[in-house]
Amino acid sequence: MSHSSADGSAAGRPPGSGPAGDLNLLRTFLAVHRSGSFTAAAQVLGLSQPTVTAQIRALERQGGRELFERLPRGVAPTPVADELAARVAGPLDALAAVTGHGPGPEAEAEPVHLAGPAELLGTTVLPALAPLVAEGVRLRITPGLAEPLLEELRAGRHDLVIATIRPRGRALTAVPLADEEFVLVAAPVWAARLAGRLAVEGPAALHGVPLVAYAEDLPIVRRYWRHVFGRRLNARAALTVPDLRGVLAAVLAGAGYTVLPRYLCAAELASGALELLDEPEDVPINTGYLVQRPGAAANSHVALVRAHLLAAARGW
Repeated sequence: MSHSSADGSAAGRPPGSGPAGDLNLLRTFLAVHRSGSFTAAAQVLGLSQPTVTAQIRALERQGGRELFERLPRGVAPTPVADELAARVAGPLDALAAVTGHGPGPEAEAEPVHLAGPAELLGTTVLPALAPLVAEGVRLRITPGLAEPLLEELRAGRHDLVIATIRPRGRALTAVPLADEEFVLVAAPVWAARLAGRLAVEGPAALHGVPLVAYAEDLPIVRRYWRHVFGRRLNARAALTVPDLRGVLAAVLAGAGYTVLPRYLCAAELASGALELLDEPEDVPINTGYLVQRPGAAANSHVALVRAHLLAAARGW
């Protein structure tokens, strides 16, 4: 048996799947998604804030899913809202341009400023966003470490940041993007020398093998040692490179062993150019978050990039 809500819509059907009358609800939804605030969306649309709230609630009743998490200041979109925004943003913007209720094709959107770890941006994120660039989205990319980038996001220098730490407080909103898995690897020449020894001797088997690392304090390797071996790392780096792609290149050339995110060396592992030295049942992982300021930008391309990244990350 089906039930109808107060606005006559059937509960449980996907938001925005109804008749043309739902277009107003979708326009309101998109304004809230882009602005991060019911109040800001009301100003953009020329509506009262209670009207915007009522329309969002009507759309949520249609789909039977919450679209926004209410925060002390503004709102944060749920994954359902991100998926809906990705589906409707293009058609609604095109319709607005045709009817004269939005920017026309000649009104070029501002660039989207995206920041994050250089290695993840270069190997995974930028290839995923290439189709958007081909369709006219402009991107400005800034590589860097999580904490400085988050501070710059708070200051308004970026629209979106991919961070390996979850920001505290309500000034920024963060949603999980993807988990990166860490692996202990070396070139075949070292793997052959160590064959079977790690299982018998534990990490002591690596004494005398050069360690290649990202930084002098060995944060990635130390974390692997704690998680997998349950002990502190007692080693110094033979080579440090402040770029994991450089670490990968050195290890491929036979410089020694290291710990890398699997996404960065998946092709080399598949081809045999690198080999796993250890295959623990409980692999250490690190969660990456997609972070933004609530209500920070009305640029429609920010929401488009955000939704596209969240969708693409499901396949990473």
